[in-house]
Amino acid sequence: MGSDAGASFAPAAASAALVAHGLSKRFKKKVALDAVDLQVPAGSVTALVGPNGAGKTTLIRVCMAFERPNSGRVAVDGVDPWKHRSEALRRVGYVPQTPAVYRGLSVEDHLSMARSLHSGFDSEIARRRLDQLGIPLDQRADTLSGGQAAQLGLAVALGTRARILLLDEPLANLDPLARREFIQVLLDAVRTEGSTALLSSHIVTDVEDACDRLVILGGGKVRLDCPLEEARRAHRLTEIDAPPPGATAIGSFLGKGGQKVMMLWKLEAGDGAEPAGAPAGESASLEDVVLGYLAAGRGTAGLQLN
Repeated sequence: MGSDAGASFAPAAASAALVAHGLSKRFKKKVALDAVDLQVPAGSVTALVGPNGAGKTTLIRVCMAFERPNSGRVAVDGVDPWKHRSEALRRVGYVPQTPAVYRGLSVEDHLSMARSLHSGFDSEIARRRLDQLGIPLDQRADTLSGGQAAQLGLAVALGTRARILLLDEPLANLDPLARREFIQVLLDAVRTEGSTALLSSHIVTDVEDACDRLVILGGGKVRLDCPLEEARRAHRLTEIDAPPPGATAIGSFLGKGGQKVMMLWKLEAGDGAEPAGAPAGESASLEDVVLGYLAAGRGTAGLQLN
């Protein structure tokens, strides 16, 4: 890491659960993270959104000290994971995209194993979450559905009573009902425990009802970082040749059905809660906002999230 890796973060970061400054990571010729600056407020549920290959997994792995950055620094609940890895990991609950379950073990065996690895593991919290979903403790892991396996992984993460939950696309392989149930359990836990969650996804509709903050990551760069409602309120969508007054063009992409090229615009902020200028154009959906910023990063129209 750079020579300033041991420097303290600015006072503004004191209320942030996760902070990255100038964070860069390369894999040979590929740039995975490019001078990323990020602050995830404590108590928030932040959506980390971007297409596959945007750098979302790399960012989470750096925060877990699974990958060493080439430059920059990161702090998890105020702790540098590369200087104090054990201390940082005690503050983090991690849920990967592919559930880390062992086929020959029962659900209860997984809780016992977690208890042996984490001195403060709270089995009752994990059991209560699993009971809410009707997942028997004596059921073998190889008989769990994809959604049940994901819920087991989340229950184990919650049982650690971690202050920060890092969720790396845990919804990607789940059916719609399983995704809804997973998000509900996550939100209940965050509200109850007062923890912070960073939920990574490449599917906008998975996270827009769950999160209060949006971070768009594309090409290893942070394209937008703001409260979810601000992202919706401050943007408009029009056909490409119909700009709203006083607005800045962000990016163009094919509209639904592929018939028209649409442009995302950012309205100039006024002194009040609403942006200044006439509200010309359609209100932008969260998906429109994400597509516009990612298209701007690629310098192309027609971008679609899969």
